[in-house]
Amino acid sequence: MSNTTPARRCAAALALVLMVASGATAAQTPGTQEASPMTSTQPASDTLSARQQAIALIASFMAASDMPRLDAALNQGLDAGLAISEAKEVLVQLYAYVGFPKSLNALGELMKVVEARKQRGVQDTPGREPGRAIPTGDKLTAAGKANQTRISGGPVQGAVFDFAPVINEFLQAHLFGAIFERDNLDWQSRELATVGALAATPGVEAQLRSHMRASLRVGLSAAQLRQLTQVLADRGDAGAARRADEALEQALAAASGG
Repeated sequence: MSNTTPARRCAAALALVLMVASGATAAQTPGTQEASPMTSTQPASDTLSARQQAIALIASFMAASDMPRLDAALNQGLDAGLAISEAKEVLVQLYAYVGFPKSLNALGELMKVVEARKQRGVQDTPGREPGRAIPTGDKLTAAGKANQTRISGGPVQGAVFDFAPVINEFLQAHLFGAIFERDNLDWQSRELATVGALAATPGVEAQLRSHMRASLRVGLSAAQLRQLTQVLADRGDAGAARRADEALEQALAAASGG
């Protein structure tokens, strides 16, 4: 992929893991509105909560198919207040990055964890389903396009979309539409999960950089993302931590014009 200007980059689309160095870009649009706080941003913080740390670890171990450590991370998340429905939502969303087989296997592991906790007398918060109706048809595509633009920092365009326009139709209607319109998991949590999964997946460094930038756009701070890399180093694996750290530094440099 060739970059002719600092503004040119891979689109920060949530299914960029499905693309390979595509040359797609997010054209910057001044004054792009942020999505509603319910779905996108929360007040900035310098630290990740225990719940947020667990989300990144759950995603990383799911992507690595490391079931023993996934089991531990799921228990950690539930202990920290992650609702069962939120854990399910993380594992469902990540099929777009690591595939249906890993998603299904991880959901099966979550079922085992929840049942084992019940047997021990632990009553976890069930959580909730989306609180608003998901649009359909043209309205769904329009909602997905708006979500994609907000997360990517501008309208997504590039050679891959010219070559295969249907991929962006799928992105907008299904991933950014049908999934991201589900308001039972906030966008910061969705990006933490995506970064955790991509960090554990060698060969998708360009997409990881894009999602580090997307994480900043939805309100996660640089300090929180640095903590994420440390959590991966302490509890995940060295390779994932190294890839996450490199992607973060590159994303911060690009964001500052460096």
